[in-house]
Amino acid sequence: MRIAILGGTAFLSSELARQAVEADHEVHILARGDSGTAPEGAVWHRADREEGAAALDGLTGEFDAVVDVTRQPHHAARALEALAGRAGHWTFVSSCSVYAAHDVPERDETEELLEPLAPAQPMASMEEYGPAKVRCELEVLGALRERAHISRPGLLVGPGDPSDRFGYWPARLSQGGRVLLPRGERSSVQYLDVRDYAAFLLAAAERGVAGTFNAAGASRPWVDEVAEWLRVSGFDGELTVAEDAWLDEQGVPPWAGPESLPVWLPAGYEGFMTRTAAGASAAGLRQRPLAETWADTLEWERRQGLDRQRKAGLSAARERELLALLG
Repeated sequence: MRIAILGGTAFLSSELARQAVEADHEVHILARGDSGTAPEGAVWHRADREEGAAALDGLTGEFDAVVDVTRQPHHAARALEALAGRAGHWTFVSSCSVYAAHDVPERDETEELLEPLAPAQPMASMEEYGPAKVRCELEVLGALRERAHISRPGLLVGPGDPSDRFGYWPARLSQGGRVLLPRGERSSVQYLDVRDYAAFLLAAAERGVAGTFNAAGASRPWVDEVAEWLRVSGFDGELTVAEDAWLDEQGVPPWAGPESLPVWLPAGYEGFMTRTAAGASAAGLRQRPLAETWADTLEWERRQGLDRQRKAGLSAARERELLALLG
């Protein structure tokens, strides 16, 4: 298969490129390279998509499959204009953030979406991420509906995750001591190892799978998920559980960001990590055991440095401060 990956050096796209090369496909990557380098064996077309249509000039000839991971509608539109007529299959990696509501559990792909950005309107901030992805989906479906796979992943985790979200927990629990946890009474956890997701995208492209699918792993209540984390980590420290409302009063953000308690979500997001992915599962999506994802993520975290400044998670000083307030 001759495949073009628009991206190819960041978290998901680099894993997809690596697996495609390993499967002996002819892999072409279009990327600036700010997030890394292309895997050995891939053809790297180094370009910045902000330069306009000319950035795609190196992608000549026919492609059996194209995969685009962009969040920018004008990037999506230009790629379609240049390549849709020469692509046998098109995958657009969207997001579960396209949905208008996240308060009802176990919703599927038919749920109402956010209002899209205007055609070709650039995404100006992360507050526009969902609407931008909706617009990208519309661009793809408008150009080649019968040959398009719209994939809406939830939380992707595993080695190489630049967000630092999931990795905070293997890193922190491995250090032992007294650990602060949210109670998370109404929170759930749902994620997918990036390697499993990349394998699904590649197999779907090989088979020409079309349609719109949520892509997510099994969903568990927060308390059950934490119990699994403790089991696979062999944690023998001391846990201190804080009420969600108290954490909010102390200004501790959920989900992501500096000085947050990542992955956990407060009330009002009961549907965010309980999305159904029955369609993707029927189409071949599989999830490896947590213990494997956990061990490999911890190994990667150790290589990065457990005490480094993180993009998500509490610093040691901030955790001590909060624990002291709890007594």
